[in-house]
Amino acid sequence: MNMLKRTLITVAGGMSLMLMSIAQADEWPELLAVQQQWAVVNYTLAEKERDKAFDELIAKAESLTQAQPQRAEGWIWLGISQSSAAGAKGGLDALGLAKQAKASLEKAISLDEKALSGSALTSLGVLYHKLPGWPVSFGSDKKAEKLLKQALEMNPKGIDPNYFYGEFLFDDGKYTKAKEYLLLAQQAEPRANRALADSSRQKEIEMLLTKVDKKLSR
Repeated sequence: MNMLKRTLITVAGGMSLMLMSIAQADEWPELLAVQQQWAVVNYTLAEKERDKAFDELIAKAESLTQAQPQRAEGWIWLGISQSSAAGAKGGLDALGLAKQAKASLEKAISLDEKALSGSALTSLGVLYHKLPGWPVSFGSDKKAEKLLKQALEMNPKGIDPNYFYGEFLFDDGKYTKAKEYLLLAQQAEPRANRALADSSRQKEIEMLLTKVDKKLSR
């Protein structure tokens, strides 16, 4: 399951950097606390410490959905936390957590697909793209592309939807088109309260652009 673990770590990193406005953070500070704790766990803790830390994060995210079950934002961050824990754990536990993340994100979409600028659509699209297909898991590039395009329609200038669609195109061998979306992601406006998230995402964009340019130069 080592390959699955690496895949899920990519998914977890990818789904962590979702957009939240200042107004939403102000009206639900517990949600912002979960978001910020995720960044600390993912970017500052050693790998051996992340397993337990992500379990604690899931518990906090679950408390959000219990407190306000009709708010999509809580379900989005529960899905992000579950996928992150899957990346930290690996193995059969990772498959179970990935399925839980899928269910949480689908719940968020059913409540409000526009919440956090369509972040549930982006997150679920990344899951479908990164996970293996049947019979190992539920991965599907067809479903992934549909979801990622929907997310882009809602947030055409966002750093995350442009980055992840660019990554999808890169993996599909469409390097010229991938570069177009990666450059859009690179030009995205900085997000409030997201300095660590933005700097980390920009590094990922730079790394992927380097790979794209190497492909195009051949």
